[in-house]
Amino acid sequence: MTKNVITFSHVTKIYKLYKNDKHRFLGIFSKKIKYKENKAVNDISFEVKKGESVALFGRNGAGKSTIMKMITEVTFPTSGLITIDGRVSALLELTAGFDGEFTGRENIYLKCNIMGMTDAQVAEVEEQIVDFAEVGDYIDQPVRTYSSGMKARLGFSINVNVEPEILIVDEALSVGDKAFQKKCIDKVKKIMESGDVTFLFVTHSPSMARSFCDRGIVLEKGKIIFDGDIEDAISVYEK
Repeated sequence: MTKNVITFSHVTKIYKLYKNDKHRFLGIFSKKIKYKENKAVNDISFEVKKGESVALFGRNGAGKSTIMKMITEVTFPTSGLITIDGRVSALLELTAGFDGEFTGRENIYLKCNIMGMTDAQVAEVEEQIVDFAEVGDYIDQPVRTYSSGMKARLGFSINVNVEPEILIVDEALSVGDKAFQKKCIDKVKKIMESGDVTFLFVTHSPSMARSFCDRGIVLEKGKIIFDGDIEDAISVYEK
């Protein structure tokens, strides 16, 4: 029986919306400061099994990014339980976590160490990451000297070359020029061919979703309104 690698059980995420930054700061120390509540995710439950490829659809504000951030522990649920079983590699904010004073090579070790890899494990994939990123001699220069495109390519390369068990992509396949975009898409497809990698794809593009995913989850105002076959999910989303 295929095991679940992602489980959401009655998960809710509430953000407190304050009038301004001053109120937000004071709200840390006092419950008297007024705020509005926004339920970005509202009592959702779903499971993803090992090897599944799932697209998440929804308009802006539907809760897609919040779900991704909770899976990657950038933020945490207000209530409910999330269980993750496997190494998560997330192509969300590709340049997040870089130290501008470190070289590209040093940042490879930094980001991989944060993912839980040892230096010995990083050394095994280091040159593979460098070659894929296509930043040339800049790999040994401080990342602060990189263009935004170079940083994004390095970030993408790190995440797809660390043998992820759960791969999360949030429209990150638009990295660089068309040739590099194709290279990224081909790399993700190759990763998925093994059948061992679980894939979550946040997208507004039905055609891209069809290319990668068999299942679709449609979100609306923080709730799941459909979960099933990708073609049926696209029909619901396009309505």
